[in-house]
This record gives sequence, C-alpha cells and structure tokens, in this order.
Amino acid sequence: MTRTSSISGLLGALLGLCFGLAGSANAQQKPPAAAPAAVLKPLVATDGEITVSADGTMISVMLAAVVPYKLDVMAKPDRVVVDLPEVNFQLTPDFGKKPAGLIKSARFGLFAAGRSRIVIELASPALPTATVQEVLGGAAFRLNIALKPATAEAFAKAVQASPPAEKLVAAPPPPIVTDQRSLIVLDPGHGGIDFGAVGIGQTQEKDVVLAFARELKAKLEDTGRYRVALTRDGDVFVPLGERVKIAQRAGAALFISIHADTLAAAPDVRGFTVYTGSEKASDADAARLAEAENLSDQIAGVETDDDPDEIAGILGDLTLRETRTYSHLFARTLVGQMSGGGSKANKNPHRSARFRVLRAPDVPSVLLELGYLSSKTDAEMMKNPAWRDQTTSAIVTAVNDFMGPRLTAGEGGQRR
Repeated sequence: MTRTSSISGLLGALLGLCFGLAGSANAQQKPPAAAPAAVLKPLVATDGEITVSADGTMISVMLAAVVPYKLDVMAKPDRVVVDLPEVNFQLTPDFGKKPAGLIKSARFGLFAAGRSRIVIELASPALPTATVQEVLGGAAFRLNIALKPATAEAFAKAVQASPPAEKLVAAPPPPIVTDQRSLIVLDPGHGGIDFGAVGIGQTQEKDVVLAFARELKAKLEDTGRYRVALTRDGDVFVPLGERVKIAQRAGAALFISIHADTLAAAPDVRGFTVYTGSEKASDADAARLAEAENLSDQIAGVETDDDPDEIAGILGDLTLRETRTYSHLFARTLVGQMSGGGSKANKNPHRSARFRVLRAPDVPSVLLELGYLSSKTDAEMMKNPAWRDQTTSAIVTAVNDFMGPRLTAGEGGQRR
C-alpha cells in the first residue's frame, strides 16, 4: 500500500538535483549546456508531492528551470543538506512539519546572502538518488528524489565522504562610530532556514519575533537615548555564535534575544518568560528549552562555534561576574515592567539555563520568550497590534530603568 500526501511547494528548489545525482550521496551538478548565463531573480519553488511506500520515500516536485546545487549528508542529527542559489520558496506553511516515511522533518529558506538551503532531517538512515522527466513538452520538469533506507554503516560512509559542516565566515568588524550613545542589540531568534517554533495556524516563530523586534527598535530609537541594532533584519539565518559576536564587536551595552516558545503537550500553558545565562539550568523546562535553542546551528547544517570573544584572566572572571549581575538585574526589571504593563507572566517568569546566545562575558544579556505559540490565546495575542504596542512600550520602560543609573555613572556608553 502506498500513501501519498500532497505538499505545495516545498522542495521545488530541489530541481537542481535532477542532473547527475543517481547513485551519489555527495554530488555537484554540472550546469546544462543550454543554461542561461545569469539568473536575474530567484527561482520560485512551488508544487510538490511526497509519497511513502515500502521501498522508501519519494519527493516529486516541478519547476520551470534548473539551478546549480550541492548535496551532502550529515550526521548528529542525520540529514540531507541541499545548497542552492537564492530561491523564493512559495510553499504551504505545513510543509515538512510532520514525519513522512524516512523524513522526520524538513526546513528550507535563505541561508546566507544569495544562497538558500534545504535540510531534510531523516527519521532513519537513508541515501538519496534522483531522476528527472520533462513535462508539458519541455516547459517544465518533474524531479523525483528517492530516499532509500540504508544501513548505519553505509550512511556513516557517505557522511565521511561529505565535507565537514560549514562554518560561516564572520562578518567584518563594525566601523568605528562617533555616536557615543549606548548601543542596544535586539536579536530576533531563528530566521531563514530555521523556522523556530511552529504553533497554532502554522504561525512561525521567526516571523513573529522579527516583526516584534522591528517595532521595539523603532520605539527605542524614538527615545533619542540609544543606538539600536538588529542581528537580522530579514528572513535570513544567522548562527548563534555570530549573534553573540555582533553584540560584542559593536560594544553593545545590552543584548535582548527575542523568541516565542511552544509546548504542544500543554496547550493551556501561556505567558512570557525571561531567561538569563547560567551553567546550570534553574529547572527542567529551562534546560529543555536551552537544549532545543542550542540546536539551531546543527539543524541548519552549520558547524557549531561555541566560543564568544573571551576576556582572559582575572579581569575576565570579574567581568563575567559583573555581567551576570547586570543581566539578572535587567531580567527582574523586565519582568516587573511587562507584568505591570498588562502582559501575562508565566508561573515562573525568571529562569536561567545554558543558552549559547547568552554567553557573552562582557554584555548583559537576556532571552525573552514572548509567550507560547501553542496557546491559542498567546498566538493570537502576539499578532495583535495593540498588544505589541503595549508590550514594546513596557520593554522600553524597562530598558530606561536599567540603563538610567548606568548612563548617569558613565558606564552605559560604547565599550572600547
């Protein structure tokens, strides 16, 4: 018996796999002789279908053109990674969210400037092959990508033949600025290929937190007291370590990472939570969330960079201790202002765990979970302009309360 589920769009971009892939788990497409010299705009990815059978899992998609690609298999977690030129993914929101045969989940999106990536996490070891057929008289192509079960040994051999997981090149140091106002760095979580949590109505965390961060940035700038930067200002993937270093290299006075959680097993759980960094988690839920958040780089197929820019010696120890004190102070201030501003707090609104994005030893940092996308009330609330206005105003007040004494004492300006 074969079970087929229609999925709009997801793997259209995999058309790039249509040439020369059969029998290989690590291949580079040779551009066809008739390929155009340049692509003027991103290829659009649309219709697709996934079929599960006794032989394996087949992904069939259709596009009007082909693109170069690079295909690899990676382990921990086991996955197939497809690198492409920039692709405009016009896909159904539920694509890849549920397991299907050999596919545990699938992610897709902008990976870096001019580049897109598809990551297929495998439910069990499998190797890909592909075939392609012309349809509509050559006006389109149907790409069939077959994932066939493999032994653990065969999959491990294919992983060894693939290059190491990519480590993105760090952005250049920021230019020296003469504006001495304190810099606040806002970090909208996830982005690009990393959707983050997916909640009720297929609402994606990466979209919710980016919209919120942009609004908060505008309000902070309107005070005239601060410079404000975003770690991402679009739907693009930024590695966790790079988010930290963006704040460090720019001399940030405060770092706020913005997220939205999900807890499908407990849809009634709701409310915001503020996290600070700690080597030991305050509770099991905090540990669970930190573990999930810290997997973002691996899910996107990027080499983990676990080390922020360190401060050596005794000075570093004193700096880290002072930074954590300030982080806890801001967390308490933020909880107080958001609760007073009408936002519902989680039953334990200030928690701590070993979040990689909170590891800067010299920048006070917190991670704010706005609420739970698995809660119907919270999910609707986060899309409500009135709630965003009220909540961003409360956060601005918390920043003012926290930064005020430091500015008076001359501690909140740009670090050098």
